[in-house]
Amino acid sequence: MYFSMDCAVQTTQKEFLVNPAKFVREVKQESRKIIWPTRKEALVSVVMVLVLASVTSLFFVLVDGVIAWMVKAILGIGA
Repeated sequence: MYFSMDCAVQTTQKEFLVNPAKFVREVKQESRKIIWPTRKEALVSVVMVLVLASVTSLFFVLVDGVIAWMVKAILGIGA
């Protein structure tokens, strides 16, 4: 059996296969509940992702350089 989040609707998988029109109606009802982000929210999110990706990449470049320097110092490679 399938239980929805509100536990008020109990639907078997067979009902979905028998009545696709009901399924489509329910999908449309749920899609009306979607709240899309505003342009400002989307822009802030994009900027945050770009900044954090840049900071993370810089961190890993620095860590890689330090590890490479340590390996060269310990093994004497490249001297």
